[in-house]
Amino acid sequence: MFSGLSAFPLTPLRDDGLDEISFARIIALLAASGVDSITALGSTGSYAYLDRRERANAIQIAVELSGTVPVFAGIGALRTRDVLAYAEDAQRAGVAGVLLPAMSYQRLTEDDVFGLFKTVTANLDVPLIVYDNPGTTHFEFTDDLYARVAALPHVASIKIPGVPETPVEATRRVTEIRARVPEDVTIGVSGDALAATGLSAGCEAWYSVIAGTLPAPALAITRAAQRGDDEEAERLSQQLEPIWAANRRYGSLRVVAALAEHMGLTQKNALPLPIVGLSDAERDAVVAAAVESKVLSTP
Repeated sequence: MFSGLSAFPLTPLRDDGLDEISFARIIALLAASGVDSITALGSTGSYAYLDRRERANAIQIAVELSGTVPVFAGIGALRTRDVLAYAEDAQRAGVAGVLLPAMSYQRLTEDDVFGLFKTVTANLDVPLIVYDNPGTTHFEFTDDLYARVAALPHVASIKIPGVPETPVEATRRVTEIRARVPEDVTIGVSGDALAATGLSAGCEAWYSVIAGTLPAPALAITRAAQRGDDEEAERLSQQLEPIWAANRRYGSLRVVAALAEHMGLTQKNALPLPIVGLSDAERDAVVAAAVESKVLSTP
């Protein structure tokens, strides 16, 4: 269950509240696409900007519309008390697993973070994905901390923040992590531009931003890597380089929001303020990048 392609959808807003219709539309698209799982309320899902009611509603929609596709739900928060409440809501809704980052405002120590995961896993009945995303959480796991946390009950997967660009170095990095964590804990790559490299280097899962809006090209990369066709996986990833370049320039959240808007999945300005979406000219550039990548037809 914690392998293959996991799609991270947007959580679109409208009039400063959850846009349930648009979110349902996105979940239905993903459920029909063939992705291996759906991870609601990841960083692409703007979990940190949503209150408890909005999160609970989003999870309920995702579970109800996902069909047979497993749903994982983000439960991150600054306070352990709130993480436990979000975990309770997610489990009550029927998720197959939860996703936990180590969010930081004051600088966290490794003992702080281990204590968080120890407390949360002791109160879980479902598996947990360790979410290492220092670009948004401002905390970076060490390999020692991976090992400590992975030994806790219910830990099923670790989402690493990325791999080195070269295949040799990527394989070395994944091998280092694999040596530190139990065999039954999967390693999932993120950082979409290097996902093909990470999968070919031994990562069992891809926790993907782009798959939450454009699942087909991400699935093609994943399936190529899974059947051992590393050259094809890399070729397909290189075809998406215009989108990867847009991600580097504008940030992946703004890029997928612009694409979702263009595709009619969401209303305009679906991101939570104070995050301002792209300008009209920037949206046009993103759409042009998707057309160049052959994942959208000419507008």
